[in-house]
This record gives sequence, C-alpha cells and structure tokens, in this order.
Amino acid sequence: MSKRAHLQPSDLHGLGRLSIQAVTQMTRLVESVHHTITQTPLPLGAERTGNTRGIAGLVYRSIRGVTTLVGGTLEMALAHLQPLLADRTPASSPEREAVLAALNGVLGDHLAATANPLAIPMRLRCDGVPLQAGTVADATSKVAVLVHGLCMNDRQWARSRSVPDAAHGAAAALARELGYSVLHLHYNSGRHISHNGREFADLLQSLDRQWPQPIQELLLLGHSMGGLVSRSACHHAALAGHDWLARLRTMVFLGSPHHGAALERGGNGLDLLLGASPYTAPFARLGKLRSAGITDLRYGYVRDEDWHGQDRFARTGDQRQPLALPVHVDCYAIAASTGKQAGDLGDRLLGDGLVSVESALGRHSDPAKMLPIPESRQWVGYGINHLQLLDHPAVYAQLRQWLAG
Repeated sequence: MSKRAHLQPSDLHGLGRLSIQAVTQMTRLVESVHHTITQTPLPLGAERTGNTRGIAGLVYRSIRGVTTLVGGTLEMALAHLQPLLADRTPASSPEREAVLAALNGVLGDHLAATANPLAIPMRLRCDGVPLQAGTVADATSKVAVLVHGLCMNDRQWARSRSVPDAAHGAAAALARELGYSVLHLHYNSGRHISHNGREFADLLQSLDRQWPQPIQELLLLGHSMGGLVSRSACHHAALAGHDWLARLRTMVFLGSPHHGAALERGGNGLDLLLGASPYTAPFARLGKLRSAGITDLRYGYVRDEDWHGQDRFARTGDQRQPLALPVHVDCYAIAASTGKQAGDLGDRLLGDGLVSVESALGRHSDPAKMLPIPESRQWVGYGINHLQLLDHPAVYAQLRQWLAG
C-alpha cells in the first residue's frame, strides 16, 4: 500500500500565510476593544472605530509590523522550498483531505481570494483520483455525478464501512447497480454557491465533450449544499446554452436546504446581537469570518442576483427570486428527521439536525418559491440525521425503488 501524507509542502505554505493573517486580525480586534474601553461609551450604540494612541498604539503597530515582516520572509522561504519537495510528497491521506474540506467550508472564499494553496480547486474525481481523459475503466453512456455538501469532500460519501461496496459508498454502489459510470465533484464549499454552480456547469460541458462515448443520460445526486450547487449549475447551463443540460434526466436531493437552514439564520441573529453594543461589536467580526458558502445557506441562494450588491451579514430577509427546476428533469427529494414520527417535537424543531423537512422537500409558504416536486417523489426518513443520509439503508432502498422502476 502506498504511503499517504497528512501534511504536504503546500500545506505549510498555506498554513503559514493563514497564521500570519490570523495574528494580524486578532491584533486589530484586541486593539479595537482597547480603543472602545478608553472611550467609555454608553452600553448600547455604534462601534467606536479607530486606533489606540500613545504607547499602546505603538505596541499594536509594532506587532502588526513584525508579523507582516515575518510573514513575508516565511512565505518567500516556503515558496522556494515547495517545488523542491513536491516530487517526493506521498499521495494525500483521507484525514488530510477531511481537514482541508472543513477548512474550505469555513474559510474557503478567503482562501480562494488570497490564492492560498489550501484552497481546493474544483475538479471531477473518480475513486478519489482527478479525472483525466481515458482514465475511466468501462465508461458507459450513463453518467452519475455525486456532489458533496458543506465542509465535506467526495471521499466522505463512503462514510460507513457497513454498506455494500464500502470503498465507494452506498450512493456509488446504487448508481453502478443501475448501469451508471460514477464520478464525484470535489470543490471548495466556502465559495458562493452560484460561483461553484457556474464552474460546475462549465466542467460538465467539458465532460460532455470529452467523455469516451456520447453521454445519453446524466444523473446528479447532491447531498445538502451539493443539491443547491447542482441547481445553480442547471441555471448557469441554461444561460450559457450548454449541451449537457439536455442529457440531464434525473436530479436527487438528499437533505438539501432549498429554502435555507435555520442554523445560519441564527448565526446572523447573533451577529446583530453582538453588534448592538460598542463593547461587543469587535467580537462580531469573529462571526463574520464564516464563508460566503455558509451565508448563502441562510435562505438557499443559488444565483448571483440573490446576494450580489448586498451586505451578506445584514439582516435583510429572503431576497431571492423564484428559480424553477429544469422542466424536463425528474427530480426527487429526500428529507430526514431526528424525530420518530411526523409531527413530534424532534421532527418539528430539529428536522435532520441541520435542515428542516420543509426546506429539504422544497416546500414554502410562498407558492411562487415552492419547488414543484411531486409528492410521489418526496420521502422523509424518521430517526435519521443529516449525515446518515449519506449511507442509511432505508434511504437507498427508497432511491432504488424510484430509480430502478
């Protein structure tokens, strides 16, 4: 068995850059608190912006200056070291990829904007390996693409070792059983969903042109955020006139927050609460470190127009315009509930722990925003949480009944 690296040279480069930025930002936060205290404002009101003066100001400026100097020196050294070690680096370990996926989910937009080596580039993978022309054995005319959720990666579809074909996961096993060649999308889940959707649409267009034989049937299966990225890709494909959209026959959503997630709306409320006092306002910046991908989940933003030109941390309410599902595509939605039955406390308050049943099924009080998924293509699994949707036997029994029928 080949060795797997938990840490690679590019990781040192990326972590060094991120650490320097963290020290700089934390210094600014502490200085803001210090400055506010010296102004002795009333408990409620706007944040007192500005820098400290005198000896304290000199200390904070010195810390930032030294940090910037050390960061620049470290970055130059690691940039020169990285190419020398790259050829000797073993393949990435599952543990490393899980940590990178989580980091990208939380800070991925910042990593991408600063060209940090830790940012995950979008690509299609087959069995954990980047897809290249001619590398898929037994390629068929039916292709299934599995799209992971926030803070996850393509390998985590095989989360459980108790399912058939455990090396690939229950979803891949079912798709292969139905005659599909199986690919996975691996992407930076901290970017805006609409940005990932546009890039995914372009990637599928390239796949459609380069696949070893003409694709006759395409299936997209998205878990959580992955369902929203798939919907966004369809939107961008329609705008661009992509050919692959005509090959899309089926979309399956597993716990996708089509109308947002209450947890992110709660986080937005906490931001506002912290910002109500000049003494706590600096700490609201910590909450605002969360990525664009996370804030898109507040209401399920899938288009640029949903968020463009807005302060994504402001409490503006749901600004979305309705986005229809592709009319020629059979869409299926599976929701989960930690409750034991419909209507009990766990079902009504928690849903699957992250996404409510109503949001996962596309239901909305505004008929214009309701996703027209027939009830015959909706299913709720009770006693199942958000992550168990990836491998629960009851979920895949229902999918087999739908897709093999």
